[in-house]
Amino acid sequence: CQCMRGVMEHSTDKLMENALANGVDLMSYVTQFQWDKAKYPTALPLPCLADIINKEVSQVETELKCRAAAYNSVKTSLQTLEHKLSGNLQTRSLNDIVRKEDLVVSEYLTTLLVVVTRGSFLQWERTYESLSEFVVPRSSRKLHEDGEGGVFSVTLFKRAVCEFKAKAQESKFTVREYSFDLEEKTQQERQRLGVHKKEQYGIFVRWLKVNFNEVFVAWIHVKALRVFVESVLRYGLPVNYQALLLQTDRKCSKKHREELASLFTHLDPTATASKTDVRGQTPIHYVYANLLEIKKNI
Repeated sequence: CQCMRGVMEHSTDKLMENALANGVDLMSYVTQFQWDKAKYPTALPLPCLADIINKEVSQVETELKCRAAAYNSVKTSLQTLEHKLSGNLQTRSLNDIVRKEDLVVSEYLTTLLVVVTRGSFLQWERTYESLSEFVVPRSSRKLHEDGEGGVFSVTLFKRAVCEFKAKAQESKFTVREYSFDLEEKTQQERQRLGVHKKEQYGIFVRWLKVNFNEVFVAWIHVKALRVFVESVLRYGLPVNYQALLLQTDRKCSKKHREELASLFTHLDPTATASKTDVRGQTPIHYVYANLLEIKKNI
């Protein structure tokens, strides 16, 4: 249920619509509970029934870990990529800012993209040509501007790139590494991960819905099994008891348990008997001892 809440993210209001047991809400299932004889045959010994449930739930738990890890891997990869593509001009993708015609790439010339803070626009215009003697005069163009700064292009000879970057850094101008083809591949990867996450989301939510049902049903059968063992231990054979559900406030649960235990202590024949005493009594007490061992295993 926690995993389902985490996966559904912005749709947690629909959580209870997916958390069903045999097609009904959880309260209805519990209050109208009937033992599933087809799934858990009552002819089998109690330890066998407990073992069947345990193996079933363990299998679901193992598969849950694998599926959750796979989904979270895709989700994390997409979030990491989106983080790289967003943010300020120092880190964000420039693919929606730069066009191919903005770049000059030839045997000798190349175009660099420089991030300049808003307060340094005038300084850039005055000094960029002096950062290297191999800068093409009047080649700088402002490609983008926002509240923090702008992105400028500048064309220069390839042999002067390292010198230009060093001088630009001294003047607190940031030269962005940029490859049009690499940016295209990054955008395509983002789209691919987005589609993959959407597909995995649908598959994973359906799996969680089905297996929440399986695990919840198994859990309530364990509860019923424990009620049976407790009742035989308390009231003896032949089996003759009535199971009830008591709906109470969570804050009062401990107090109510203590009150119920105190009220019905006289109905528990093993409450004051030691283990040695039980084994030395009549055959009915052998049943108590054996059921007590079963209870511990459960």
